[in-house]
Amino acid sequence: MTKISGIYTPNIVPFNDDHSINECELRRLTAWLIEKGVHGLYPNGSTGEFIRLSYEDRLRVVKIMAEENRGRLPILAGAAEPNADQVLQACQFYADLGCRAVSLTGPYYYKVSQESIEKYFRELAAQSPIDILLYNIPQFSNEISLPVVRRLALDCPRIIGIKDSSRDFPRFCTMLAQIKPQRPDFVCFSGTEEILYPSLVMGGDGGTIASSGVMPEVIVKLYNDFRAGNHAECRRVQLKIQDIIGAMFAAGNFPEGFRAAVALRGFNPGPPRFPMSATELANLEEAKGKLACLLGDCGYPEAARECELRRTNASNTRLTGGELSSIVAAVVEQLKL
Repeated sequence: MTKISGIYTPNIVPFNDDHSINECELRRLTAWLIEKGVHGLYPNGSTGEFIRLSYEDRLRVVKIMAEENRGRLPILAGAAEPNADQVLQACQFYADLGCRAVSLTGPYYYKVSQESIEKYFRELAAQSPIDILLYNIPQFSNEISLPVVRRLALDCPRIIGIKDSSRDFPRFCTMLAQIKPQRPDFVCFSGTEEILYPSLVMGGDGGTIASSGVMPEVIVKLYNDFRAGNHAECRRVQLKIQDIIGAMFAAGNFPEGFRAAVALRGFNPGPPRFPMSATELANLEEAKGKLACLLGDCGYPEAARECELRRTNASNTRLTGGELSSIVAAVVEQLKL
């Protein structure tokens, strides 16, 4: 099979008002991502809130996207289920849909030893009907240590690579140094856009980049510019996207900032799947304004219109010094009564 490389998009899942999957909008989003030139689809990633969906919903998300995709792009399906039996059931289902590979985190919730993690992945690799990409995200699951990754890479042909979302660039470079010389075909993906370009420079194969679901044109361009040797442009774009990433994360209650940004591209993500506090809602609203202007500066018309609307509304509601003085005087008079 063709080696996995390039930009794979971990997309959001749009919801209806009753929190069911909005199939029409998910199909529209899938078709849009394909049209915008991403190199692969990545349903059931962290951005897709797989942990907040039922097992049946996770299968349905991949089925909907595979149907809409119609074999045009390779699909890397998240299959991080809570036990090995269910992982293998999901692997078979995704293999039958024609997915290219599955992505598997380390076990989550319970803390387990590295010896257990290695045994877990060896058993899955021996039984899986589909290729496996390890997913190291120690913020949310057990870390897959570098020694374990190296042994699995060298011993298990079914394990074809890793997505590393640890945000640990030295770890990423060490992984390249320890594995690539002995297994050049082992896929090393960055899971964080903040180090996308540096990871490519050091020999990475691409990334599963959440912001490619918001601004696929920008992220795909960075990758293509790297391949073409346009390093000055890569550096410019890499630094430019830092502000946008920061604004999406600042919105809180991940991935609501990313969902808000997708809305600014003309989609309806629907309500949050998880309740938000009043403070979080206020932070999200503030982040939406900043995101609208940042994305508007990138040339996206929907975002630019929202930015201008918010600026106009803010200007119209701003009090003059005289108006403020009148309000204060009126309040003081009321207090004297």
